[in-house]
This record gives sequence, C-alpha cells and structure tokens, in this order.
Amino acid sequence: MINIFIAEDQQMLLGALGSLLDLEDDMTVVGKGTNGQDAIDFAKTHPVDICLMDIEMPGKSGLDAAEELKGSDVKIIILTTFARSGYFQRALKAGVSGYMLKDSPSEELASAIRSVMKGKKVYAPELMEDLYSDENPLTEREKSVLELVADGKNTKEIAKELSIKSGTVRNYISIILDKLEVKNRIEAITRSKEKGWFK
Repeated sequence: MINIFIAEDQQMLLGALGSLLDLEDDMTVVGKGTNGQDAIDFAKTHPVDICLMDIEMPGKSGLDAAEELKGSDVKIIILTTFARSGYFQRALKAGVSGYMLKDSPSEELASAIRSVMKGKKVYAPELMEDLYSDENPLTEREKSVLELVADGKNTKEIAKELSIKSGTVRNYISIILDKLEVKNRIEAITRSKEKGWFK
C-alpha cells in the first residue's frame, strides 16, 4: 500500500484529491494538511511514502517543505496550477520526484504516483519545453546590476558598488528592460523571480 499525505490549502480540492486517491486499490491517504509545515511535521512522525503538495500555501509553501524534506525517504510530488519554469527549476533543485499541473486528468496523477514509487521522475510535459526555451538573456554584469536593483539600491549606489559611472548603470538598466521585454525595474525583478533566474 502506498501511504500518501496531501498538503493543499483549498479545502474542496483537498477533500476531492483525498477521495479520488482513496478509490485506488493500492493507495491510502494517511493524512492531510493545509500548508508545507503540516507535511513536514506529519512526515517526521508517521510512515509516508508520498507527499502530494501544492506550491502556494499560507506559511510554508510546498517548495519550502520539499527543500526541508530533501534527503528523507519521502518522495515529493508537486501538484500546482503554476506552470512557471522558475518554480519548476526550484523544485528540481529540491529533488522533487514529480511536478504535475492541477488540470491533468486524475488517472494521470495515480499513474504518476505509481511511477514515482518505482523510482521514476514524472514532470508535466509543458514544463520540459519551457525549461529549455527559458535561458536567461542577461550577461553576468547585467545580472549583477539587476540583483542590486532587487536589493533596493539606487543608481548611484549601484555605480559605487560596481565601480562604474551612474550613466553606465542607467544604460545597463535600459538594456535589461529591453532584453526582458518589460517596462520598469519592478517588472524586471518580477520576471526574473518567476523564471527562477535570481541566485
């Protein structure tokens, strides 16, 4: 029997997932929670084979929990509405065994759970395409400038830190906005975070 813990903050979906998986002959839902911390606490004190988790939950997210459970015997499958490659790359680094989208058919989820139990990795095909098309277009210097912008530094402070002129910093910023196809610094930071390009 495959012991499953589900962490999902939408109560209706949590109940539906539990009922669906309990219908499978070889699976049993041993626990449910509404955030990543619930999954961590449960996995430490109960035998769990698979943690099925959403990403964006109050308190500790599914990715935070996956990072914390890395190296344990629990296999993690992320189930989310977000096909963002930044999230996916972070999930890969955390060693998750599966990354499925919530609009996948329910039988796909059950077969993904069985595949993961056999030691396979299961990732939504949409994400695999994104992964290879999403190279960061910024040079190392442009990345440094954007990271300093994200740290809240102004043009003058960035110029001082990188030992360049303020005009050069402004040039870099306009190149960054151009390359990322955004209108301002805030959008540039948001785009880079979504793509998982920040260190």
